[in-house]
Amino acid sequence: MDRLIYTAMTGASQALEQQSVVANNLANVSTTGFRAQLANFRAVPMSFGDGSSVNDETTRTFVLSATPGSDMTPGAISRTGNPLDIAIQGSGFMAVQTADGNEAYTRAGNLHVDQNGQLVTAANQQVIGSGGPIGVPPGSAVTIGKDGTVSAIAPGSPADAIAVIDQIKFVNPDAGALTRGDDGLFRTADGNPADADPTVQIATESLEGSNVNPVAAMVSMITNARQFQMQTKLLSNADQNEQSANQLLNFS
Repeated sequence: MDRLIYTAMTGASQALEQQSVVANNLANVSTTGFRAQLANFRAVPMSFGDGSSVNDETTRTFVLSATPGSDMTPGAISRTGNPLDIAIQGSGFMAVQTADGNEAYTRAGNLHVDQNGQLVTAANQQVIGSGGPIGVPPGSAVTIGKDGTVSAIAPGSPADAIAVIDQIKFVNPDAGALTRGDDGLFRTADGNPADADPTVQIATESLEGSNVNPVAAMVSMITNARQFQMQTKLLSNADQNEQSANQLLNFS
């Protein structure tokens, strides 16, 4: 079978994979604190033979998609007035506890207190403080300071009777030391919790938006669709060439 079929097939399949990455980014254009996933193509030389002969061909390449990481460019910060909303300014992440009890990191600062009195994210992941997940007294008025300090005023208490509950854990590891999970959370590559970084700055009563550029994402979707069409056209041409060659052999 013509080797064009294999090269075109890899181009078509990888165009579809890259399209799924772009589609996921576009679907999260309004997700709080979302970090766009990066994707690109890379060419891998394809050798026909075992590599021991000078006649081995290396004139074609396979196409592979690579996801080198995430775009860590900060998103736009907008003020909401909600005392439980926080936005990380610059680099850094907030530590949360996943369902399996491990520590992960996010930029989504739209927090709330659940029915169990735990400070959680919009996805109901418990926010981690200096002593583990942060719990607040039932019915308390909760505020978050610029350093991540969580304070509460018990029901019926005067406005100056503020009790410090805990301090949110913020981390700032190198981007290369983090891996992105299917749940959108980041984790350290070695699985160990990152050290707290007191220099991480936050904006209170504010949220950071997604850093996805919807216009650029739409252009990428159109480009990937055209690349896929081109590769499928090559597959069709290769098939037609094979059929024509078979007919010539039958007549000979």
